[in-house]
Amino acid sequence: MEQPAETLTFDQVELRRWRASDVGTLNRVVTESLPHLLPWMPWASAYDHTTIAEYLTRSEGEWESGQAYSYAITSGGAVIGSCGLMRRIGPGGLEIGYWLHPGWTGRGLATMAAAALLRQGFALAEIDRIEIHHDAANRASEAVPRRLGFTEVERVPVPGGPETQGEAGIDVIWRIESSAAS
Repeated sequence: MEQPAETLTFDQVELRRWRASDVGTLNRVVTESLPHLLPWMPWASAYDHTTIAEYLTRSEGEWESGQAYSYAITSGGAVIGSCGLMRRIGPGGLEIGYWLHPGWTGRGLATMAAAALLRQGFALAEIDRIEIHHDAANRASEAVPRRLGFTEVERVPVPGGPETQGEAGIDVIWRIESSAAS
């Protein structure tokens, strides 16, 4: 299975593949970002140094198997968040996920990271569509696919309702097809 590049650049961001050796860096960025992440990221409530190490080890395995491609988002040499391409929406599709340290939000950097992933995702031969999913209450996450020309295709109630205090419990699905991205 074809795999993406381990380093991607777009405008002011560089994405680099996460490695198990990045545990200290990711631990610091998540710790500093917890108040910002807790309303939107269910994993943040169970976060600790061990779960970060397990995530990075799992990420390396998922990269090798072609399940997911996780990247550190960097800008000006600093690690400022995380993003990735995931094969969880069926054959021919990839889903983009992202989050930023709160000190780096509001500058278009999440959009730049998603643009790098979008370009790389469609460079993979078998990919014909890419999606971004977010909770309806997360307006910052909603801005990214809107800026990149994705189309909102569906709103789906999350079984069991919201998982965090910030969520509305409605998953918004945005999609762009390879023909639209060219």
